[in-house]
Amino acid sequence: MTLHQPVPAKEARPGPDDVIKLAIMAVGGQGGGVLTRWIETLARSQGYACQATSVAGVAQRTGATVYYVEMARTGSGQPVFALAPAAGDVDILIAAELMEAGRAIARGFVTPDRTTLIASSHRDLAVSEKTVPGDGIADAAEVRAAAEIAAARFICFDMERLAVESGSVISATLFGTLAASRCLPFERADFEDAIRTGKREVEASLRAFDAGFHACLQGVPSGDAPERSPPAQGATGPAHLLDRWQGLAGRVSDLPAPVRPIAMAGLRKVVDFMDADYGQEYLDRMAPFVDADGVDNDHALTRAAAKYVANAMAYDDVIRVADLKTRASRNDRIVVEMGTEPQQLLHLTEYMHPRAEEIVGLLPARLGARIAASPRAMARVDRWFSKGRRLRSDRLGPFLLLYALGGLKRYRRRTRRHAVEQAHLDRWLSRAARAAADDPALATEVLGCGRLIKGYSDTHARGLSNFDKVLGIVDQVAGRPDAAACTSRLREAALLDEDGKALTEAIRAIERS
Repeated sequence: MTLHQPVPAKEARPGPDDVIKLAIMAVGGQGGGVLTRWIETLARSQGYACQATSVAGVAQRTGATVYYVEMARTGSGQPVFALAPAAGDVDILIAAELMEAGRAIARGFVTPDRTTLIASSHRDLAVSEKTVPGDGIADAAEVRAAAEIAAARFICFDMERLAVESGSVISATLFGTLAASRCLPFERADFEDAIRTGKREVEASLRAFDAGFHACLQGVPSGDAPERSPPAQGATGPAHLLDRWQGLAGRVSDLPAPVRPIAMAGLRKVVDFMDADYGQEYLDRMAPFVDADGVDNDHALTRAAAKYVANAMAYDDVIRVADLKTRASRNDRIVVEMGTEPQQLLHLTEYMHPRAEEIVGLLPARLGARIAASPRAMARVDRWFSKGRRLRSDRLGPFLLLYALGGLKRYRRRTRRHAVEQAHLDRWLSRAARAAADDPALATEVLGCGRLIKGYSDTHARGLSNFDKVLGIVDQVAGRPDAAACTSRLREAALLDEDGKALTEAIRAIERS
């Protein structure tokens, strides 16, 4: 946690007769509206006049919203409050996510002469970060450095983690941190009373409030809140399946220590995608790379195999999408994010737009191959199914349809899509295994090209096209001393843009070299 020492009172916090100006920057699902209502309730319960407004932004991360609260002691006259924050005129800025703190600084809401900045250090990625084919995540360290300079006082730690551990949402942790910061002239009990005026999840909110309060007072080592604990390694289910799982987990335990965490995560992923037999296939596909690897490179080849083979085996298809959409955990998450009251009905609409390739991929392998080979047949399938569908999954019929599709895991082995994916996987791993015999570094980079294939529909098609282009050049540079470096350069170029311009330029440069 980053926690500045308090600056002189007249600079760090408003005086008792001043108008207190507080801004909250949050995105959808973080409870910014709830936090604002708590602050309003708190101020009015202590005899303050108070006004709150909100300005919703565009649909970035489900809508970035600025909530603004002004409060002042009631006196002889009615105070005149502003409707929105102004640059250089904010006493307290609360950011429910680190990049929202950066946005506040950029807009001039945070100033070193007066503003206390309270921000959670966790990240909810922006659309611009998610749409980059590779790693588009912005540098959080830059925001922290700017906040250290821009704010009179900067309080920052992972409030989202504390909220989740308390069974609540981040708004309660932010409220607890605000109370502990002593930026407002109210006591802790007054803050808690404001929470108790709510009608739902009061106890959970109080637990999260307490966690934020104590974390702010006690501090967490700067540089970052403790890492979240890894998921428990236990499993539940019928005895015969648990025996299979224990056998697979035992094989993971026999792997080199640096490989085990990735291999266990990969095993869980592929077993969840299909079944224990599929988990056995996963470990069998990894085995050749374990034998070809060594300790001199920290088992980089095996770690790459553990990660990218699992990702390739757990590809996104119609069955997978339907399975995820009908899981209870997804419904629970939506209820929390939407803030649905127990007595309210939730209408949930799924937007489906399958291409002909997805439909044909569901067919038995031979039949699907025949249709895929016929442009006329594919055009006909496209006409039948290409129109977007809206399924109300809160209704029994559409839900059962999706549930039935999601339950076709065993049938998946016989589908056209599975046959195509397995053939592609076998060719890719064979190429990497051949390279491993002479150049383990090149084999590691070949396996790393699995990053290029992700998603479904057009995204998957683009990634697969780039993958094939990169491996085509790998065949040309194999045997060169810089083969691994060339492959890495091509892969990173392919991740720079969707249009493939950077990859095209990188291929030309290597061909000229």
